[in-house]
Amino acid sequence: MQMNKKNRRAKFVSFSGIDGAGKGTQIEALTARLQQAGLRTRLIAFWDDVARLKNLRETTGHKLFKGDKGVGRPDAPINRRDKNVQSLPMNGLRLGLYLLDAISLRMVVEKALRSGADVVICDRYAYDELANLPLDIPAARAYARMILKIVPRPNVRYLLDADPVQARARKPEYPVDFLHKNRASYLALSKMAGMTVIPAVSIDEATREVLRHATEVLPDQTQPTTEVFT
Repeated sequence: MQMNKKNRRAKFVSFSGIDGAGKGTQIEALTARLQQAGLRTRLIAFWDDVARLKNLRETTGHKLFKGDKGVGRPDAPINRRDKNVQSLPMNGLRLGLYLLDAISLRMVVEKALRSGADVVICDRYAYDELANLPLDIPAARAYARMILKIVPRPNVRYLLDADPVQARARKPEYPVDFLHKNRASYLALSKMAGMTVIPAVSIDEATREVLRHATEVLPDQTQPTTEVFT
């Protein structure tokens, strides 16, 4: 694979999936492979770089719903109370927040694509928010389609499918019944957004599949560089 020197616009890749699906592991593996090929990469972390009104969200989850803070580990499970709270008022609040995030995401991505990177990788995307909505309801699906028109469409849109029980064992933060519902929403959304679904296999097998697919769809750079964007 080689990149045409006349077509230097960065390629854009997003990774989505339920908590514990292995997004961080796959992003690290793909980034390492791209950098070995001499490609400059830039990472967009959705919560850190895109999400808006974070204090409001944290207050809602930690103070109002008494959810735990931090990241769950197998040796230290936690009980988060945020996106798994599916009340009507919370879903209404999400509609406003997700619209703000979509506008923010558009600006962040456009800036990253002009940064000089060859490949921009997004750790979570608008898809990960839309999957929290009750997509079995027509109004929610219509809203999701509207958001999909606002945000930039990544060149490659990975959905890392995962068994909810195994995913929770890796990252114990949300109840298994919620993860099952969340997974179903992701799979429904994957059809709406044209996502590439990586099957629910072991982390190592998923890594091989992601790298195999990326090798086919992402170009190499004709002249190597050691510059890396962080």
